[in-house]
Amino acid sequence: MKRIIAATLATLALQAGAQQAIWDQNPTTSPEVNPDGSVTFRLLAPNATTVEVNGDFMPVVITDTPQGPRSTRPAASLTNDGNGLWSYTSAPLDPELYNYWFLVDGLQITDPSNAFKVRDTNITFDYFIVDGAQSELYQVHDVPHGTLSQIWYPSATAGTPRRMTVYTPAGYEAGTDRYPVLYLLHGMGGDETSWSQQGRAAMILDNLIASGQAEPMIVVMPNGNISMQAAPGETSAGLVQPTTKLPHTMDGLFEEAFPEIVSFTDSVFRTVPAKQARAVAGLSMGGFNAMGISRQYPGDFDYVGLFSAAIDRENGQSSPVFQDKDAKLASQFAAAPALYYIAIGNEDFLYDENKAYRAKLDTAGYKYVYVETDGGHIWRNWRKYLADFARRLFK
Repeated sequence: MKRIIAATLATLALQAGAQQAIWDQNPTTSPEVNPDGSVTFRLLAPNATTVEVNGDFMPVVITDTPQGPRSTRPAASLTNDGNGLWSYTSAPLDPELYNYWFLVDGLQITDPSNAFKVRDTNITFDYFIVDGAQSELYQVHDVPHGTLSQIWYPSATAGTPRRMTVYTPAGYEAGTDRYPVLYLLHGMGGDETSWSQQGRAAMILDNLIASGQAEPMIVVMPNGNISMQAAPGETSAGLVQPTTKLPHTMDGLFEEAFPEIVSFTDSVFRTVPAKQARAVAGLSMGGFNAMGISRQYPGDFDYVGLFSAAIDRENGQSSPVFQDKDAKLASQFAAAPALYYIAIGNEDFLYDENKAYRAKLDTAGYKYVYVETDGGHIWRNWRKYLADFARRLFK
């Protein structure tokens, strides 16, 4: 009988462990956003020797190296209260959405007390929001909401169906109106979920449209990795770990295949299928893609956005997209695009090549809008650029 009872208890314990963790409460509060905008981080780690916190909220330090100045964000040390509870309070922060992580004896971990996390390539970060004017755009408010859908489309280039995320504005399902389209591209290591999750694109568009700051629009967010069907773990390949080292990265094939995305969008959604009602924009690798797509198909896009864009990264690839670039660029600007938008942070590692590209445009007399912000190659900037760019579209 004792053996039966023991076996039963063991089975119940295993079942409990497999069930929803509704009784596993974490007593540690972290992060805690304080009234002055500072943030307190806490971690219970009684066996740790050192605990640090780092993230895009930390101040940048410029150091001289043999290769030139380098910007870094040194981690901050947490203090042990003597009972294994480590804590650190930051300086007051500007209203924003911030990412962070812990380093426990040098090992990077997420915050076990924070349920709000996001993946970037193969690393998971925690995030928090400091309330204020800028971060209001990234939060859900009592306004009409659009719809996010994940749509599979046939790709002759890839030889397999591929997935994209599509935002349709509030009222789309119940109405008959046609809408302009923004094609919004992610960076290297990202996928079709990047702009909706890390970029908060749906919140930004909902809030801008509801306040009259942006025109109602459809936003198409495709997967820019032509060798992938969809986000890692959500394809027929199974649970393949995310990586930036993918076939056909920035080799021109995605740009060549882009018309099939436009054609599918126009066939399935109520779009305005015309140049003046189309925009293409992207961050980093997506900016490189947007530059190439708009240059290759100048009759298709009247609005172009380059957010911290990689510029000359084709590395000898033979794609027709990279041939006769200057002539194609001249043809594109001869058609006078409604908006050619370039934005970058002054600490971005791509700053110099963007500066050189702007000098090239200036020499040729091509008109563009330039926005420079503080900070580097981070989502905190790209969300700002999306909001600013969206306000300027389809006017």
